[in-house]
Amino acid sequence: MRIRITLKKSPIGYPEDQKATLRALKLNKLNATREIDATPCIIGMINKVRHLLEIKEVNNG
Repeated sequence: MRIRITLKKSPIGYPEDQKATLRALKLNKLNATREIDATPCIIGMINKVRHLLEIKEVNNG
């Protein structure tokens, strides 16, 4: 399964570990979007910062 994540809220004022998680997801600007495979590791990272993200499931075909 693939998911599309978009950074919708600025991480300013949030803890440094959440900012580091966004950098690891390569979401470094507002409205930056990535389409990635939903592995357990990635899902854990997304859950940590989901209050800053918009998440959508992408059809595989």
